[in-house]
Amino acid sequence: MVCPVCGGDDCRVVDTRASGDGIRRRRVCQDCEHRFTTFERIELRLPLVVKSDGKREPFLRDKVLMGLSLACRKRPVAAEAIEQAAVRVEQAVMTAGAEISSEDIGRRVLDELKTLDKVAFVRFASVYLDVQSPIEFLDLIAPLVEPASVEPTSGEPSTGEGA
Repeated sequence: MVCPVCGGDDCRVVDTRASGDGIRRRRVCQDCEHRFTTFERIELRLPLVVKSDGKREPFLRDKVLMGLSLACRKRPVAAEAIEQAAVRVEQAVMTAGAEISSEDIGRRVLDELKTLDKVAFVRFASVYLDVQSPIEFLDLIAPLVEPASVEPTSGEPSTGEGA
């Protein structure tokens, strides 16, 4: 293992723990004494992603994680929740077979974001679904808004009983 600070290759493991889908190792560089963490995961034979233009490329979990993280940026969503959502998307991709469309992956990410954070969902969906107009935004947001949570503004008459 190469030290990320000094580039030395004399590092030793000081702690090893199971971590979800892999192993977390705490290491220390023998040259500069810098401590750092590495993660080991089992390399799985992941399916190819079929892009909208027909090109095929290997599935990269980090792309999913980056998309989720970007959508949840500055939102009250725990990093662990984002990580678990990425794991669920990856597991779904693994069961899809030898190939999966990028559209299917995007839909799975949207489903995860819908349960994590509604604003993050709208952020991701507006880019992923290529929203071009305010009407399209309204169509996107309408299913997320609960009728009971919408209150009239102070200038509008109430429609309550006895009116």
